[in-house]
Amino acid sequence: MTLVAGIDSSTQSCKVVVRDADTGTLVRKGRAAHPDGTEVAPEKWFDAMLKAIAEAGGLDDVAAVSVAAQQHGMVALDHTGEVIRDALLWNDTRSAPQAATLIDEVGGAEAYVRRSGIVPVASFTATKLRWLRENEPHNAERVAAVALPHDWLTWRLRGYGPGAPRGGDLDALTTDRSDASGTAYWSPAGRYDRELLELALGHSAVLPRVLGPGERADVTDGTVFGAGAGDNAGAALGLDAGVGDVVISIGTSGTVFAVTPDPVFDATGTIAGFADATGRFLPLVATLNAARVLDTVAELLGVSHAQLAELSLHTEPGSQGLVLQPYFEGERTPNLPDATATLFGMTMASTSRANLARAAIEGMLCGLAAGVEAVERRGVTAERLLLVGGAAQNHAVQAIAAQVFRRPITVPTPGEYVADGAARQAAWALTGVQPSWPVQIAAQPASDHRPIITEQYEARRID
Repeated sequence: MTLVAGIDSSTQSCKVVVRDADTGTLVRKGRAAHPDGTEVAPEKWFDAMLKAIAEAGGLDDVAAVSVAAQQHGMVALDHTGEVIRDALLWNDTRSAPQAATLIDEVGGAEAYVRRSGIVPVASFTATKLRWLRENEPHNAERVAAVALPHDWLTWRLRGYGPGAPRGGDLDALTTDRSDASGTAYWSPAGRYDRELLELALGHSAVLPRVLGPGERADVTDGTVFGAGAGDNAGAALGLDAGVGDVVISIGTSGTVFAVTPDPVFDATGTIAGFADATGRFLPLVATLNAARVLDTVAELLGVSHAQLAELSLHTEPGSQGLVLQPYFEGERTPNLPDATATLFGMTMASTSRANLARAAIEGMLCGLAAGVEAVERRGVTAERLLLVGGAAQNHAVQAIAAQVFRRPITVPTPGEYVADGAARQAAWALTGVQPSWPVQIAAQPASDHRPIITEQYEARRID
């Protein structure tokens, strides 16, 4: 049996899966937690990755490995390869003013999106570099290379870094097109736009070499390293998603993404025109507020997630007019980094525990339903909706999703689809052939569309 490993370094934890390269059968797995916060020392990710690998039985018998990770995080390195400061993560919104400045300096959103496929918001790497330049100029001046989380972790795992066996060779940094496309200084034409980098940082810097789908980053001590990927592209690959599929992922963030043969340009900034991990494209809508909305409301009500689900199903669709706009951590889509959550429609009749529980689920899903409609307006055909992520396994979320979305949904069996995508990519790098492993389906709730839910949410929505 030939084994391959996939690693998912997400916001909250690192997951490792080891699979049979031929069949995709799971052989073993491991997991380790990450620190909380919107800025994190990258070395903490590396420590967690080593712990997760050890829990998964190590990589000594693994023929190939790939790393997928959270996108956009700014890993700034000096000329020796030393990390200059803690990485600013995708959910750090402090660079919102810098995003607006960059758009203005390029000549507007339409001009920026044509160059990079995306309109800058606080999530993206370029805005974080501009924040660094304006707020920590002494650190910005030291930046010799800029990497993303998966770039840096792959580099470290290959034996690079200050004091590591292969030293801090910045030219050995690699990335892939899916992660590069989330920086706001990479073009869908397939190259970096260094003018945009310099506009953000104030000077040039080493950027990781962008590898093609299935290309090898390295062969180290007999182990093949795949190119790696951003987490959403990794999930699409793990789900074996193709043209016509729209994936709705409910994790720390909420995402809606489709697989398309051509890039999608959206000057409104609602859709980010990312690339995927197969040579195609991944137009994506992201929300900052997803599963943690349910965490917050469950804690407020003093119930478990299972009890929250039961409460939510003891009232009617629409929660008797109670609407939760769940912008607890600001919002990325719509671009409202300083927004807060709002509860509308409170009356004596609507203000109940059951309605609040249901309004939390409805509000979270309505933001994602707006994302599906946004990609459809750009000509994307949604033939199949795939609902994934931890919250997707909640039976109330499934039932209410069947009422919110206008098309039937499919819920794959719970799995680590980002890590699985990285494992598929590792097998691709090893054999030269993209594998096709089966994806099991857990549920296909009967479609029960109730327009009242989205109609009253849209009537209250603040953009």
